[in-house]
Amino acid sequence: MNGKDVITVVSGLPRSGTSMMMSMLKAGGIEPLIDGIRKADEDNPKGYFELERVKKVKEDNAWLEDAKGRLVKIITQLLTQLPSTYRYKVIFMRRNIDEILASQKQMLIRRGTYDASVRDEDMGKMLLAHADQVCRWAATQEHIDCIDADYNAILADAAPHIDRINQFLGGGLNTEAMTAVVDQALYRQRH
Repeated sequence: MNGKDVITVVSGLPRSGTSMMMSMLKAGGIEPLIDGIRKADEDNPKGYFELERVKKVKEDNAWLEDAKGRLVKIITQLLTQLPSTYRYKVIFMRRNIDEILASQKQMLIRRGTYDASVRDEDMGKMLLAHADQVCRWAATQEHIDCIDADYNAILADAAPHIDRINQFLGGGLNTEAMTAVVDQALYRQRH
């Protein structure tokens, strides 16, 4: 499979390290497809690396042609809506669920949209079940190759994980530049 015909996708639950991985892959040499509409803020000081059109992929997927040979962030709920007419290499971010929940809570509190009526335990179970369901689905799709990348493990020792991602994407990434992007200062919700 020719890398120029493949769309590299970063996915995962919200607050699982998708923006960090986007930043790492950009530093490694893959051009991201982003629009800059969602600006960096306190929750993501280095930016979100998003393309607004991704949210409407079911109705409008013309942008996928521009994504070939590039990098795009796609939330887990939208992975199942990607047309099989393209080939995708998906890096699925995993992170300790308690950290994801703590990070989401802080973000929602800052935005004034936090709902304390939903228990963390229930939300965690729902999110993990959803992530597992999407990964099981992806494993059955001929047009999708998928690997997990563990946010916590990358922060602990990035090199072996970066090497694995580099191999998954066909080699040729600037792994030193990718390693330099990993920023311990942004690891704020630890469990």
